[in-house]
Amino acid sequence: MIVDSASGTSPRAGYTLPVFACAAAIAALRWLQEDLTTLPDVTVDLVEPPQQVVIPVEQVARLGATTALAITRSDPGDNLDLTRNTPVWALVERFAGDGSAASAQIAIAGGEGIGRLVDAANQPAIYAYARRLLETNLAALLTPDAAVRVTLVLPEGRSLAERTSNAAFGVVDGLSLLGTAGISQPLSAPGQLEAFRAELQQKATQYDGLVFCVGENGLDFAAKLGIPSDRRLKTANWLGPLLVEAALQGVQKILLFGYHGKLIKLAGGIFHTHHHVADGRQEIFAAHCGTLGLPTQDLQVVLTSPTVEAGLAYLRQLDQQTGSDWVDRVYAAIAQQVDQRSAAYIHTHCDRTVEVGCLLFDRSRRVIVQSKTGATLLREFVTLS
Repeated sequence: MIVDSASGTSPRAGYTLPVFACAAAIAALRWLQEDLTTLPDVTVDLVEPPQQVVIPVEQVARLGATTALAITRSDPGDNLDLTRNTPVWALVERFAGDGSAASAQIAIAGGEGIGRLVDAANQPAIYAYARRLLETNLAALLTPDAAVRVTLVLPEGRSLAERTSNAAFGVVDGLSLLGTAGISQPLSAPGQLEAFRAELQQKATQYDGLVFCVGENGLDFAAKLGIPSDRRLKTANWLGPLLVEAALQGVQKILLFGYHGKLIKLAGGIFHTHHHVADGRQEIFAAHCGTLGLPTQDLQVVLTSPTVEAGLAYLRQLDQQTGSDWVDRVYAAIAQQVDQRSAAYIHTHCDRTVEVGCLLFDRSRRVIVQSKTGATLLREFVTLS
């Protein structure tokens, strides 16, 4: 059992967004097929893990003879998750089928608020687990002569996506139905840190050098660059404690690998990177620009940019227009500061010395900068794979 050391209670797990989308689809289909007057909840087979759970249904209504709409509401458990309480809609249209397999019998579409995958011909960002979940649960309710079209809608998805780094990973105009399992573990709850520590301790018995990836997208990009899986460690936002734990376990080299909008916080001495804890990204970015002499009018644009991604875009435009090299200079300084402050953080908290390097990438998964140490470590880890 994972226990929150601050409160003495176990952080509560919830469910991932695909589970609520599936529950809404089940509710809408059952409303069409059964003579119901109320439907307070539905049972969902999570598939992964193999268990059934009961999900509340907020509203359901028939829109026509063959169409119904149902609404559930996201509950991610004790996670600092921006989708908490967001409504999830499923519009289900039932029509005659031809006895095909479930994948053909069940058509899944993304409506308003479901992101689009720019690298996959703008297909809806409904990933494999979400599709498998829907097909498994809906097929159990359909006869061979019936088929359905399910359109999933996140009414708040477009606005919520503006508060994420989704666009950095090729998802635009909404949120993803992402995940590989139905349970939403409380990764941002303090007790979950122990699970990360346990994984780190196991990897430290194999290697003296590890790659810290803030999230799933970082893990995926690191894999594409050839970094082996047994060197990669997902840290979520717990970079500070895990840096110290790595040092205590005898790790001698760490490559920090992540989206620049996260890792830039380390240059400002922020070692828990969740935005609910601390931010200051634009201020850190602007401070480095100002130190290097960026003119005041340009510095003001950077400081007031809505995101560091927008600030980066402005510097790139400035470089293109004037032939300057602000991006290279500013990010070289940021990367150096990330390395120095991370190594100092480790030494301060455990009096050990660890070689730390970093690699920062942008929203297009293009590497912006590798620190000198980061480039050396990347070559070493890929060569040794």
